[in-house]
Formats: sequence, C-alpha cells, structure tokens
Amino acid sequence: MRSIITDSVVLPATAESLWDMYLDPGQHAAFTGKPVTIGAEDGAKFVAFDGVLTGMMLRAERPHLIVQSWRSMKFHDEDPDSTLILVFSPNGQQGRIDLVHLDVPSHDYDDVVAGWKKYYWDPWRDFLRAG
Repeated sequence: MRSIITDSVVLPATAESLWDMYLDPGQHAAFTGKPVTIGAEDGAKFVAFDGVLTGMMLRAERPHLIVQSWRSMKFHDEDPDSTLILVFSPNGQQGRIDLVHLDVPSHDYDDVVAGWKKYYWDPWRDFLRAG
C-alpha cells in the first residue's frame, strides 16, 4: 500500500521568501544547521544533513511549488525514491507550507514524520524568529 505523509506549517515569513530559503543553499543551511546541495533547476542534485537525505529536483515553480525525489540513508537499496511535494501559499502576513510526502518505506515512515518537525519546521521557525 502506498504511504502518504501530509503536514502543514505556518512560518513567520512570506510564502515567497520561504520558497526562496528552501532552494538557496546558504539560507537552507542557515536554518537547518547543516550544509546542503540544492537548486531550483529540474535535475538539480539534493544532498542534506551530511548525506542523510539525497534526491533530485523534479520541478520548482516559483514561488508556489517544489517537487523532489527524496530518500534517506535508512531507505534500503531496493526501496524506490519517495516523492516530496511542497506547496507554498500566503497565510495572512505569514507563509504556509503544505507537505505531501509519498512512498516513504514503512521501516522509515515514523522517523520521517518526526524528522520534518524536528529538523525542518521547528528550526526554521526558530531561525526566522531570531532573525
């Protein structure tokens, strides 16, 4: 059965600036605390958290949509890449990110669900509030 992770977060920045931050290596690294390889071009390589996360940019439509192939180092070799979809939209003076993450293997599902909050949403919010 296909796994589907859904989540939404509202952060204290515009949707457009959140889109830019996610795809800018320097800003992405600033809020996650780890270097990242990322780009908006179709086919751009994605490597984050010292190789724990890898993938490729499938589609980026500024300032609303990011689609990536994505896998963690906990995926088995025979596990296909998952697909990450991030949709950015205004939420008053803030920005909202709606996440749909498809086909995360069952053996990594709970860690990926927890990881979005622990490694992305909370640090990103803290970074924006401190800035």
